[in-house]
Amino acid sequence: MSTDPDIGSDVQPGCLAPRERYDLFGHEAAETAFANAWSSGRLHHAWMITGPRGVGKASFAWRAARRVLGAEPVSADGAGALATSPNDPVCKLLEAQACPDLLLLRRPWDDKRKRWRAEITVEEARRAPHFFEMSSGGGGWRVCIVDCADDMNTNAANALLKTLEEPPKRGVLFLVTHTPGRLPATIRSRCRRLDLRPPSVADTAAWLQKSGGVTTEAEAMAASELAHGAPGRALSLSVAGGVGLARDVDTIVSKGAIANEAEMRRLAERVSAKGKEDLRSLFYEALANAMRKQARSLAGHGGDSEPWLNAWRDLNRLVRDSDALYLDAKQSALAALGLARDAARKAKA
Repeated sequence: MSTDPDIGSDVQPGCLAPRERYDLFGHEAAETAFANAWSSGRLHHAWMITGPRGVGKASFAWRAARRVLGAEPVSADGAGALATSPNDPVCKLLEAQACPDLLLLRRPWDDKRKRWRAEITVEEARRAPHFFEMSSGGGGWRVCIVDCADDMNTNAANALLKTLEEPPKRGVLFLVTHTPGRLPATIRSRCRRLDLRPPSVADTAAWLQKSGGVTTEAEAMAASELAHGAPGRALSLSVAGGVGLARDVDTIVSKGAIANEAEMRRLAERVSAKGKEDLRSLFYEALANAMRKQARSLAGHGGDSEPWLNAWRDLNRLVRDSDALYLDAKQSALAALGLARDAARKAKA
């Protein structure tokens, strides 16, 4: 994620901000479903947009928001049911974050630590009811995008629930979520759900070469495989050096118990340097993938996968604590690699 307050916590490395993205790959059915609901005049007041990271959930939410807020549709082959033009006055306002009828809730900036907060706070969530109490500037609709809803702490979720319980007139909320099961049932039950599924790995690799600026087929396939077909994630991995980093992580994890301290320290230093927050996020993701791969391999050959599964759970906890408690980046990365080495030793014992 970006560490620039002018860009936003909702921007993946190497990708445009969702408000600046006008194409959407692989989600024609979901777009048609929303477009039909909009044209019917019976639009549900809250939509939960689900799917893996980088699949296009935020881009979908912004495309839908543009249509609700009055941007003119664009009818062109392959453009999609919610396509609009970047030159539309509504779209220009949204890109400039100057539209009074749209509220974006995301993790707030911590000016003291010069980084994004680990959670969407209750103060941030309380902006929603106040926003919907005001009249639209043009007497039309108002839209709130929560990106992503998984980042809300308990108090923030409760604050947003009050808005969902009393649906605003001519108002709609879009909740972007990677893991909908983590949201309270009271929130899930008040939303219409749209699931965005990744295209095939081959289709996403082809898209990367065509429109993502990836020059070689091998690089595109490697990025798409790592992202499990999620287009935005594949683009981010490719642009930010995630493919090479994943290979390096795999190399250390595959060495298992014989991975040496110098190798681990060099990799930890590489991802913990100042300004390398995006690379560090990719490092933890690559390490989690490598751990899952080891567990599946052992389970498939009748081995003991439990040490690797425990290491994967401990890694998730370590990443959460590192973000929430602002732990030392290098020591956290070393501890994460140590989890992999310890799992290899236990699995071999």
